[in-house]
Parts: sequence; C-alpha cells; structure tokens
Amino acid sequence: MSTPLTPGAARKSLGQHFLFDPSVLKRVANAGGDVAGKTVIEVGPGPGGLTRALLDSGVGKLIAIELDDRFAEGLSLWPETRAQNEIEARLTVHHGDALEANIPDLIAQAGGASPAMIVANLPYNVGTPMLVEWLKAADWRGTMVLMFQKEVALRICATPDDDHYGRLAVLSQAVTRPRLAITLPPGAFRPPPKVDSAVVVLEPLPPEQRFNDLASLEKITAAAFGQRRKMLRAALKSLPGAVEALEASGIDPTRRAETLTQAEFRTLATAWRNAQ
Repeated sequence: MSTPLTPGAARKSLGQHFLFDPSVLKRVANAGGDVAGKTVIEVGPGPGGLTRALLDSGVGKLIAIELDDRFAEGLSLWPETRAQNEIEARLTVHHGDALEANIPDLIAQAGGASPAMIVANLPYNVGTPMLVEWLKAADWRGTMVLMFQKEVALRICATPDDDHYGRLAVLSQAVTRPRLAITLPPGAFRPPPKVDSAVVVLEPLPPEQRFNDLASLEKITAAAFGQRRKMLRAALKSLPGAVEALEASGIDPTRRAETLTQAEFRTLATAWRNAQ
C-alpha cells in the first residue's frame, strides 16, 4: 500500500512530523500492549505509516481522524481501492478536528467497541490540549499511546519535587498511570523536529482509584502552578475560595505546588469544590 503523500508534504503550521521506519512504527503501534482485535482511534495519521502498522498488528476497527484534507482524501481511498481486502475493510477515516469529533458516535458508526485505545503521533502544537480533553473522557476511552515532544512527555510522567512536575502530571495521574515507553531522536522523523520525541503510555486507573472531578483539579492546579515559585497561600489567591480550601485541607500554606502529592491535590480540589 502506498502512502497518500510524500514526506515533503508536511505542513509546519499543523505541527506535522512523520515516521516512516516500519520497525519504529511497529513498536509505537504495540507500545500499549497487543492491539489485535481491539478498537483503536488514531489522530493525525498523515501519510499513513502508523495506520499501516496498526492494521498489520491486527486491530479490529481503526478509526483515523485527520484534519488535513490532503491526507484524509488519500487515506479514504484505501478501503475503496482494495474493497476485497479484509485489512482495509477495518479502516474508517473521519475528516475533521479530533477536538470537535464525537468519538463515541464514530466508534458506533464504525462498528467498534468501547473502551477504545487512542494511538497517535500527535501534532506538536495541539498535543497537550488533546490529552487534557481525553483525560476527561467517559468510559469510551481506554489506554492511550501518544507521541509528544520529550519535554511534554517528562511533564506527564513527573512526580513531586521533580523539575518537570506540574499541572499536566497531576491531571494525567488523577485518572491514568502514565509511563514513558519510547524515546526517539529528531532524525527518526521527516521533517526532523528540533527536539527529541517520546511515546507515553497512559493506562486507565481502576475506577476506585480515579479522581473524576478534573474540572476542579484543573482550576486548582492552574492557580497553584501559575506562580510555582510562590508559597501556596500566595499562588492560590488568584482563585476565589482556594486559600480557604487550603486551610480546610490542613496543608501547610508555606509549601510550594511542586511538593504536593496527587492525594494532597485531590484533597485540595475536593475542599475547594465543596465550598462553592
């Protein structure tokens, strides 16, 4: 199967950097575990290298969401040109913005099943907002295997007192267990980015371990890390009611945000929500 367009077709405005090495693509496709028979959402498939690797790995249903009309058109031709081929019959292409897509509807229309995995080489300019949106997703979302700039990947996996620890780590670890799975140098991509990249696997926490009020946690962490060098009692003044919630939580107000554990942030967010 040929790719829809050449490596040189990447658009900087869309943050596109493509992988073409089959061995690397196979590792990415299976970084979150065996995908055989599963429903997988791929975002930003571009010329289809990872799409091909996922199909070859035996996915049950693959829903590729592509905003770039050039690639969406090219990928859409795969099932039509090989209609008798069982592999391509498993592929559904949705032309649109993944942040605006109704993914549960797409899964149903494709005959897929929930929870669905998300496997994607994300465009660098929208990777973080996409992750935060998917963290809030309901039961349709399963394990996520996502490519980021390495700096972002480290922020997702960081722990308290780590230089990379911040809002993204707290939100990610409220509902998932993230781990850094693969690191790739710029030369692995076409065109090469200016920084290293990394694949993060985010496995959903069991229901009883999740903190599902991410809306409150978002606001608390935005305030706490917005001025991370300040003590919490000063940093939280930007969010009405947050200082009072800090006092009610029994957390030392002279501490800084990067020292708080996941459990402490959950306690603080709950106290703030209950006071509203």
